[in-house]
Amino acid sequence: MGTATKSPAKTWGFYLDGKWIREGERFEVLAPYDRAVVGASYRATAAHAEEAVRAAQRAFQLTRKMAGYERQAILGAISGGISKRREEFALLVALEAGKPIRTARAEVDRAVFTFAVAAEEATRIGGEWLPLDWQASTAGRAGIVRRFALGPILAITPFNFPLNLVVHKVAPAIAAGCTTLLKPAPQTPLTSLLLAEVVEQAGLPAGALNVLPLANQAAEKLVGDDRLKMLTFTGSVPVGWALKGKSGKKKVTLELGGNAGVIVHADADVDVAADRCVVGGFSYAGQSCISVQRIYVQRSVQEQFLARLLAGVKKLRVGDPLDEATDVGPMISEDAARRAASWIDEAVAGGAKLHAGGARQGAVLQPTVLTHVRADMKVSCQEVFAPVVIVEPYDDFADAVRRVNDSPFGLQAGVFTRDSKLLFSAFENLEVGGVIAGDISAFRIDHMPYGGVKDSGIGREGLRYAIEEMTEPRILVLNLG
Repeated sequence: MGTATKSPAKTWGFYLDGKWIREGERFEVLAPYDRAVVGASYRATAAHAEEAVRAAQRAFQLTRKMAGYERQAILGAISGGISKRREEFALLVALEAGKPIRTARAEVDRAVFTFAVAAEEATRIGGEWLPLDWQASTAGRAGIVRRFALGPILAITPFNFPLNLVVHKVAPAIAAGCTTLLKPAPQTPLTSLLLAEVVEQAGLPAGALNVLPLANQAAEKLVGDDRLKMLTFTGSVPVGWALKGKSGKKKVTLELGGNAGVIVHADADVDVAADRCVVGGFSYAGQSCISVQRIYVQRSVQEQFLARLLAGVKKLRVGDPLDEATDVGPMISEDAARRAASWIDEAVAGGAKLHAGGARQGAVLQPTVLTHVRADMKVSCQEVFAPVVIVEPYDDFADAVRRVNDSPFGLQAGVFTRDSKLLFSAFENLEVGGVIAGDISAFRIDHMPYGGVKDSGIGREGLRYAIEEMTEPRILVLNLG
């Protein structure tokens, strides 16, 4: 199928108040697969962060007054700009995140869609007419409720979707009339800088988007800065909750981890369920918060399911993310792969059965399937964030629901059954932010509400829902009597 062609490594400035800054400590970004230099940029300092906060404050005086059609036009232009540079974005994502090139292209297409939806939602931020004459003493009173942009927003993003998860913060902020100070993941900052190029060309006012590759300590100081009115963070569980504790008075949205469960009931199409679990468990080496990790299969069909799952795993092509045939590339680092491999070894030593995978070479971990896993083993009770799934039998559907809930996380779950009563029972009782019927936990389309409960976070993303998080209602009370 061929291999995507690399471009020469480029040194990027960072984007601050409409200017490209090339000063401070220069750093290189290395590809997880072969440690080749992808590109380079400069580490922004605390002084740059202060300048970015002030720029975001100034720009907010413009963006908060922009008409809906103006915000819509800018967002549409950004969507079109990403589309025109699709292959450039995909190659950069594949290189710095180690994402297989076909999967990287799919992420770029999602980003195009996300901005297109944001363009539509920018003109739909409405309100309501609220009658207030519900008591004799308030006769003649009514209210107009309108949503207002919060102000400058601090966005901190992870490595695993270096374009689309950034877009899920930047696009609704623009739609809402907010400004953004973005700290991209240290492993994958270059994609955010390429996005800043497109945003600049689309005509967003200077200072409305600032992209700063900051050290974690400098970013942490911003979390407590009351001039920034919201923190939207996607990343690890301990870091997210720690930042919330330091966020002061600002609004906080957290999109954190998961160890997603999938239930496969005997009345489902078991082969389809197994095929989908191969996709959900091993795409991008399992490095997604809603990646399939725990699969509970009704005992009468477990052998059929496991055989089909293993056949699908055997077909997966593992290797170079730039190879068009690759299904599973490297994990983000050798340390991450080593950690996951140690969890697999620990489970096997404790009695788990290894059916596939388990081997590691550098940052590449072979797709792994385990059975006979106890609930207290790390591969079951913690977020493995790797190409690892466990398969366990159940007899009673209610017990399967209980076992999915037996987790500190609650992001999404998949349920395969044709029984509508069981499906609605799962919807009623699963402690998650989303139940996916007839499909895997890893399903997401970008305008749906997305977020979790328990340790998985607070708040919701998905364009309209994120815009609601980034705005606040204000009422004008009218005395018409």
